[in-house]
Amino acid sequence: MDAKEWKKTILTEKKNGYDRMPAGERGDMDRYCEAYKAFLDAGKTERECVSEGIRLAKEKGFQPYVRGMALKTGDKVYLDNRGKMLMLAVIGQKSLAEGAQITAAHIDSPRLDLKPAPLYEAEELAYLKTHYYGGIRKYQWVTIPLELHGVVILKDGKTIRVAIGEGNEPKLVINDLLPHLGAEQSKKTLAEGINGEQLNLLVGSEPMEGEEKDRVKLAVMKLLYEKYGFTEGDFISAELEAVPAFNASDIGLDRSMIGAYGHDDRVCGFAALKAMLDLEETPGKTAVCILADKEEVGSMGVSGMQTGAFDTFMEDLCDAQGVPVRVCLEKSFCLSADVTAAFDPNFPDVYEKNNASFLNYGVGLCKYTGSRGKGGASDAAAELVAYTRRIFDENGVIWQMAELGKVDAGGGGTVAAYMANRNIDTLDAGVPVLAMHAPFEVVSKLDCYMTYKGMAAVYKN
Repeated sequence: MDAKEWKKTILTEKKNGYDRMPAGERGDMDRYCEAYKAFLDAGKTERECVSEGIRLAKEKGFQPYVRGMALKTGDKVYLDNRGKMLMLAVIGQKSLAEGAQITAAHIDSPRLDLKPAPLYEAEELAYLKTHYYGGIRKYQWVTIPLELHGVVILKDGKTIRVAIGEGNEPKLVINDLLPHLGAEQSKKTLAEGINGEQLNLLVGSEPMEGEEKDRVKLAVMKLLYEKYGFTEGDFISAELEAVPAFNASDIGLDRSMIGAYGHDDRVCGFAALKAMLDLEETPGKTAVCILADKEEVGSMGVSGMQTGAFDTFMEDLCDAQGVPVRVCLEKSFCLSADVTAAFDPNFPDVYEKNNASFLNYGVGLCKYTGSRGKGGASDAAAELVAYTRRIFDENGVIWQMAELGKVDAGGGGTVAAYMANRNIDTLDAGVPVLAMHAPFEVVSKLDCYMTYKGMAAVYKN
């Protein structure tokens, strides 16, 4: 390579994605992003994402996996783990002894969960108490319209699905203090201005007729019973989540971005799912897609990425071919698909610009995440980064390298460490996001589409 070619290579890597994407792909990108927006609107909780994922998978011929079922090349199966984690596989042409091509994303997002005893009345106003889930900035969740989604499980095992606030239904809200009386509050830091016990949902103000105590609370409970059939005691066995009442929408006069709740990490989860559903030919190696829960709180529990459910699923697939699962995992590759922080010109001081990801520059590859001294990171080997560069370039995927801000500014983790701990070669990759963990995040359509193309490249290679 002479000096001119060397210079050209560097400039190409730093070029805006719109200058690099073939004109013929614009239509494909727009269609993909419309499908993604529909997925976001249908899946505002991890349970809803699993339900929608299964619906889409069935349309593409996927069958529920039953332990012990015979599996042959080309078979498409899925496993629903407790309604909150979804695993899918397309059986490849090669033996699982040669490994699998895996993508792993999470479908939980920061939110407000109802407490086990949430409903109370104060000064003839009814509220629901919440416990925030994941790394939120509490001040961002006040004075915005909210919906309530989830399930109530009765003692007899009956499941009641709850969705309050959709469409023209009434919304919920958390109050904030008016500026006229907020002088003392304004002296506090952003983290202290609103505390966790103030994140109470306003749900009613009209009292029932009669002389009973807490007449507004009783009126609210009566409405819930009439519509859904559960009582106040049933809150104890409920999973009800307050989420922003925003549908996904185009952002910018040029419609080049998408604003929505839950980009972290449904933007990568949908890319992994859609790329698998769109496989037109049987892949060489078995393709596996994992959509996990609980990443925002450490990937714990039976539906998080640390669960043995994934190991059992892979062991079952391997048993069908007489392959030890340990042999498969050590030959496998996993793209840990999670979002990264996009450079924000409004807050440049927390980014190291040479190593930051930018909107419209493609899917971000993260050799390591973690905080400060790479704490909690899965630091991928150089060979693995080179492999991913190669398959992305060979498949026309526009990509960039990324770090999550300056070294001492903070940091974050993904599911990568839990996959690598299983002796699976793992690399982080995902969509750059503005205002990550806010109730309304922003991503680039180009980056969304290139992440989808990257997932497809992993499955095919």
